[in-house]
Amino acid sequence: MKSCALSNVKKVSLELGGKSPLIIFADCDLSKAVQMGMSSVFFNKGENCIAAGRLFVEDSIHDQFVQKVVEEVRKMKIGNPLDRDTNHGPQNHQAHLQKLVEYCQCGVEEGATLVCGGSQVARPGFFFEPTVFTDVEDHMFIAKEESFGPIMIISRFADGDVDTVLSRANATEFGLASGIFTRDINKALYVSDKLEAGTVFVNTYNKTDVAAPFGGFKQSGFGKDLGEAALNEYLRVKTVTFEY
Repeated sequence: MKSCALSNVKKVSLELGGKSPLIIFADCDLSKAVQMGMSSVFFNKGENCIAAGRLFVEDSIHDQFVQKVVEEVRKMKIGNPLDRDTNHGPQNHQAHLQKLVEYCQCGVEEGATLVCGGSQVARPGFFFEPTVFTDVEDHMFIAKEESFGPIMIISRFADGDVDTVLSRANATEFGLASGIFTRDINKALYVSDKLEAGTVFVNTYNKTDVAAPFGGFKQSGFGKDLGEAALNEYLRVKTVTFEY
């Protein structure tokens, strides 16, 4: 923005960071929520701008959800990303790998529970273990900062307390994406309206389309990619007024 202002005041569209909340309600399809919840975090080793940076799981299904996730994580094949059987490849570079190690150390020091992972894989390359944290409190560093890696951050919320979990989900400087899992269409519509994010996924995640505008709110930027709205980023509106 500064360089555009100092040069010729050109128009700019920005897609910046994210800490996208994913809210999993007890009335969801649990098997699908586990599957898509893992995809929301571990897709592309977590190097994904809209990755679910924090999962809020309703209390009555929390333990079952965590158990199923850990079972699936332990089945993941770590290896060559060019091998079609591989589920989890290496991180982008050494500096980022080290950042993930430090991120997990911070989580442990602040009192979150490291359920699995948290370390570099003992093999050549920049491989980091798929990681799951639970008992993550709102004030913790890992609850607020984006890891951009394969680290699932899970917090629980009280059964039926929709407005409180909405407040917690929105208590972030970012607003790129978000998600909800529930069978209740009225709840889905209410929560999706209240979430402060440019994209809301309902009973799915990472499902984008060239026709659907994409872009963030708050510190996640402004402007849109994709859809008709993206064309407006390249157009100017002119008014011509005349009498005859």
